[in-house]
Amino acid sequence: MKDELANNRKAWVDAAYTLLIGAGVGAVKIMPLAKQLKTSRTSFYWLFKDREEILEALLARWEAQNTQAVITQSERYAASIVEATLNVFDCWFDPAVFDSEFEYAVRSWSLQDPAVAKRVQRADAERLAAIQAMFSRFGYPALEADTRARTVYLLQIGYISMHVQESKDTRITRVAEYVRIFTGQPCTEADLARFADRHRARFPATAPAESN
Repeated sequence: MKDELANNRKAWVDAAYTLLIGAGVGAVKIMPLAKQLKTSRTSFYWLFKDREEILEALLARWEAQNTQAVITQSERYAASIVEATLNVFDCWFDPAVFDSEFEYAVRSWSLQDPAVAKRVQRADAERLAAIQAMFSRFGYPALEADTRARTVYLLQIGYISMHVQESKDTRITRVAEYVRIFTGQPCTEADLARFADRHRARFPATAPAESN
């Protein structure tokens, strides 16, 4: 089992991810990684040229998960802008879709590394463009689509960057009002029910909603 882990590139990247989340990029070093996998540092060099290569693998994983999640959710089929916005909200409610802890760690890393900061800026631009395109698809004028996209996205990045800790129930109670503010359209009871079912939650009876 130890040999399998030592020779498994994904296992090393998983270990690097754990250290990044737990202690920041400064902790992602070869010896601590080897110790976590209960192997020698020599095993690392069978799979990676140097520390920079595993750091690049972490960034590639972050882009493939988080940036692609926002783009994919923005492009998902929706019958209305409300449904489309709730598709994007899946990112903020499901860590299997969008990993907020990973996001926080990479953004913290970017404060120390200009090259990583450029990657983050590029990711932000791609995500914003996807959300703006979503609003444009539903007929919002260009400037309005851009502004609404920024409101949706930058609010969430603010939550992550501030490391705001809220229970899912607390966030659920605000969903309908957030959607109304972001889109100018009210959620229907059916919209909320589908969203709640996806996330195994139930909205309180006082949550703002309108029937079809």
